[in-house]
Amino acid sequence: MSDTPHDVAVDGRHLTLERIEAIADGALVRVTDDAVERVTRARALVDDRFAAGDSIYGVTTGFGRLANVPVDPADAERLQVNLVRSHAAGTGAPLSSRVVRAAGALRVNALAAGHSGVRPETLATLVALLNRGVTPYVPSQGSVGASGDLAPLAHMTLTLIGEGEAWYEGERLPSAVALERAGVRPVRLGAKEGLALVNGTQIMTAIAALGVLRAERLAEAADVIGALSLEAFLGTDRVFDRRINDLRPHPGQTSVARHLRALLAGSQIVESHRECGRVQDPYSYRCIPVVHGAVRDAVAYARRVVEIEVNSVTDNPLVFPEDGEFLSGGNFHGEPVALAIDFMKIAVAELASISERRLYLLLNGEERELPLFLTGRSGVQSGLMIVQYTAAALVNENKGLAWPSSVDSIPTSAGQEDHVSMGMTSANALGRALDNVEAALACELLGALAATDFRRPLRSGAGTQAAYDAARRVIAPLVDDRVPAPDIESARRLIASGDLVRAAEEASGGAQKEPA
Repeated sequence: MSDTPHDVAVDGRHLTLERIEAIADGALVRVTDDAVERVTRARALVDDRFAAGDSIYGVTTGFGRLANVPVDPADAERLQVNLVRSHAAGTGAPLSSRVVRAAGALRVNALAAGHSGVRPETLATLVALLNRGVTPYVPSQGSVGASGDLAPLAHMTLTLIGEGEAWYEGERLPSAVALERAGVRPVRLGAKEGLALVNGTQIMTAIAALGVLRAERLAEAADVIGALSLEAFLGTDRVFDRRINDLRPHPGQTSVARHLRALLAGSQIVESHRECGRVQDPYSYRCIPVVHGAVRDAVAYARRVVEIEVNSVTDNPLVFPEDGEFLSGGNFHGEPVALAIDFMKIAVAELASISERRLYLLLNGEERELPLFLTGRSGVQSGLMIVQYTAAALVNENKGLAWPSSVDSIPTSAGQEDHVSMGMTSANALGRALDNVEAALACELLGALAATDFRRPLRSGAGTQAAYDAARRVIAPLVDDRVPAPDIESARRLIASGDLVRAAEEASGGAQKEPA
């Protein structure tokens, strides 16, 4: 399977997080010929068994607690449409277009595996929605994470059948209007199709997939900003010594220590106090490899879980055309993803927590020859005093957001669905937590820049000097008090765009040039 310069190939088995992000950002989708053949074979079995009058969950029976209630085959289409309509019970702010497109890519990928029993033309219409820019309006609340993300997926499916609402060319429109303008014909659901389309973990997994990538990038930015802060604080770089970190060989810790060594290589500031007599720094500086490394390892675990989930089939029942069987199971339960998201929320909250502590020390660094609040006219000026308040508020909010939703379960469907993952609650909190981490790091960056100005004319390290220069191109030095909010937003954009990390990596070679 290979992509072309114009689209992302989807075959149900090899979708990556990076490809999901590309689709979320507007890339086109192409289902491979092999996948279409699998879908066709699975659909043939559905049609044969339906024609034979077999009892099949969700095809000739009701749903959930109504699984034992037979449904007349003549009502098959009505059954599927009623399922979609009745399950579209979402509320709250809408999911972003990026998340909905990512979820659409995951839905296409799961169906392309050939075990859901949808018609090839239904799959093709899902692809058309993505490729022609029709994005369903999906409320963010209403899923308990088993049987998957029923409510939000039902809202996605409403658009497919010409109901509900969708975004098209920047307008929120009735789905029927959006489809007509885009030249897409709505689908008339066949047997099992509604069930296959609303059953699964694709919403929470889409948020998790995009969240993993963002968390990885924030971890890289935290290293760069932490290195800038340590340097300006006149902290020792001995804690990054390979000999220390090799004795505790967690992959993340090893990687972060190597990264910090590369960023600080050749620093005149570090060398200027090499013989100062201080042996140890506060933990928020001394333990950067340990804490940042643990965060990286937690996010790496989440990546492994999500990479498996994005190429999984999570609806029910599943179709096995090679065996001629329908099998009911629990693949829709969101527990693997819910636990991974909760772990990731806790981990990224630590990035903000330790970042805020470093900022606090910079602003209270008189023993390190830094003026209080990093202003040359303390009293007349407040400097960055309140920037630390902002970081503290963000850290406090993350403590609540990091609470694991997966430890809770509220039975649904009259007790048939008696244990649920609550993964969507965790997923919704993840996005907010990542926003807070980005903002907290932006606050620390402002402190690191201002503190570094008091170390001139000494030059920073290879990577930290480049990061400083990149930041100073968009954030002016703090000469007199000014409104810090625009500076925080500029710092956030610098972090979110990747420009800060790119500048540091290009100058230092990152950690890759050092022998492993």
